[in-house]
Amino acid sequence: RLRKAKLQVEKAIKEKKIFAVQGPYPVIRHLLRARGWVERKLPRKGKQQKQQPGDQKKQQEKGASGGGSDEQEEAVLNPCGGAQPSLGTTEPLHLPWPQDKENKGEGEDEDKKEDNEQCSEDSDDIHNLMSSLVQDQVPNFLWTIRLGNIDHELLQRIEVVNRYPRLHALCTKEGLCQSLQNLAWFEQDDFNTFFPRCYRLGIMEEQEAFIEDFRLTAARSLLKLALEKVRDRPVGTEQPPKSDKMPGDHVSHPMPSTAGPHAPLYPQLVEEALEVCKQHLGILGHEDIDRKTPSPYQTCISWDRFLQEYYHVAHKGARLALSMEQQEQCQDLLQRLGEQLPQLDIEGKLNIWILKPSAKSRGRGKAGGSTGHAYPHGEGIPPSPYRPGIVCATRLEEVLEVAPSCTAPATQVCEWVVQKYVERPLTIFDTKFDIRQWFVVTDWKPLTVWFYRDCYLRFCSRPFSLSHLEPSRHLCNVSIQKRYKALQPDPRVPPDKIWSNKQFQAHLAQLGRADAWQRVTVPGMKAAIVNALRCTRDQVGSRKGSFELFGADFLIGEDCQPWLLEINSCPTMSPSSVVTRRLCANVQRDTLRLVLDRKDNPTCSIGAFELLYREVGWGLGTATPRLPRAPAALCVSLQPAVSTSLIVGLNLMVQGSSLKKP
Repeated sequence: RLRKAKLQVEKAIKEKKIFAVQGPYPVIRHLLRARGWVERKLPRKGKQQKQQPGDQKKQQEKGASGGGSDEQEEAVLNPCGGAQPSLGTTEPLHLPWPQDKENKGEGEDEDKKEDNEQCSEDSDDIHNLMSSLVQDQVPNFLWTIRLGNIDHELLQRIEVVNRYPRLHALCTKEGLCQSLQNLAWFEQDDFNTFFPRCYRLGIMEEQEAFIEDFRLTAARSLLKLALEKVRDRPVGTEQPPKSDKMPGDHVSHPMPSTAGPHAPLYPQLVEEALEVCKQHLGILGHEDIDRKTPSPYQTCISWDRFLQEYYHVAHKGARLALSMEQQEQCQDLLQRLGEQLPQLDIEGKLNIWILKPSAKSRGRGKAGGSTGHAYPHGEGIPPSPYRPGIVCATRLEEVLEVAPSCTAPATQVCEWVVQKYVERPLTIFDTKFDIRQWFVVTDWKPLTVWFYRDCYLRFCSRPFSLSHLEPSRHLCNVSIQKRYKALQPDPRVPPDKIWSNKQFQAHLAQLGRADAWQRVTVPGMKAAIVNALRCTRDQVGSRKGSFELFGADFLIGEDCQPWLLEINSCPTMSPSSVVTRRLCANVQRDTLRLVLDRKDNPTCSIGAFELLYREVGWGLGTATPRLPRAPAALCVSLQPAVSTSLIVGLNLMVQGSSLKKP
């Protein structure tokens, strides 16, 4: 055994096949060992030194600046491995995995459990012996859950690393919100066509912009509500379904309808909303270009009174007085606004916004809840402004309660962002879902992006409803939905609440929309990913030889258009279902093919990856063609995508020749 181990170690050193893995990645370890690689086991940095006072705060700040992660908070060091899978096949991998844990991501307990599992698998294996023989070797390949766990000097000497530093601009909600505002410098696309409106509450200018947006959205929503009902019928929310409130969820319910025979009609409310929308439409048409005074819609009505009356209409069933002339004006204005506002259809009519911690993933701190309700004066809202997790809000004052706690100079990290909630998503069996889409960046300069053709859907645990804003109905993240395992939204939804993209395509075909996936959804996801990467390229730490696998989360609208929610670094590879067990293993296998095999053989198989975007002549203003965004709706004829030549930034280079003194 010793002779065999020495021979394999000598061969691995000669061929530069020494690797290190830190984190819950048994598939990566199995695949590399099967290729003849030898593992050097690195000590976990957290076990080498005791935490000093104040370190926790520094680590939190460092984590925020380094980008949000979809993985476990603490690295998991797997000191031992398992059986080696066979390679050279394109069949899906079915490799041994640790059981899906109920408390996945709870740091130290997870570490110890996986350490024990891996050690019990292979404690006497030859790999332990070979690892001890390469402890003085610098790894040629590193796959880690977090760069901060690796000694800095050692990290600089490793040739290939699976992480990039400084991903805050791309992989935090605050960073992505800020970065996409610069899209106009790189691309002619409008980020409002693929990214729901988002504001950083810690920046005073953006907080004021949010307040203005909330008011305008309320006015548009009122016009939609007015058109829904006739004069003598109540306007309000749907019949509330049975609640599934879990301990710790701050959930509230709509008030009973007050639309009795003597309920107020608010005859002036529609007229005020019409006036506001007319003024806003004029601004969208640049009619205010020379105006130095505040926009008329900001001062033409009493917004505090208007919003309170709107809340009564939207959430308490108060009636509206609407004439035939006003109905025609509402229809005309909404049609004209729809031509200017790409998010008019998805924003709905209840003016729901979602508050998110700016630099956390998986709905942390606690499971997401809701502050959205119809109770006046904020009854039922937790007294602390530092609400954990992701929460929904239907009132302006609810959002502003958070804002004072996080208002900070623009140079600091904001604690919260607020984003327009997509009130009209596409649902499957009346259940909300989102899509996890993988892609790999193998270089930032020039930007080189690879798109993975397989992805998966994540379902909620209860039917979609805007009457209740519980996490089980609105937050699709697996780490949140696992709290509701006993709930089943529809018998046709699988118990593990996961679908593959092929199952989704089959479902669309049954609805008569078989071409929507390839003609609308996939091109939209590709365009959103490239736009986000181009905006953030100059702010990310670029390192030759590095790469990173990212996970983008998309919500799908009723017209099958994708809406980018966030981009996760280090996406989870722990399977939560039969589908993810297969797909997660496959994407790890294909990633190794892409970053290792392709170096020596550019024509080798890279599985389900395809080249999405590569800049050529970087810095000279040219780029490879890519597909444009698909048409906005399925009701129009879907034309084949046409390749277009893109401009990368601005070419500000000045050329000239020296002049000789006469």
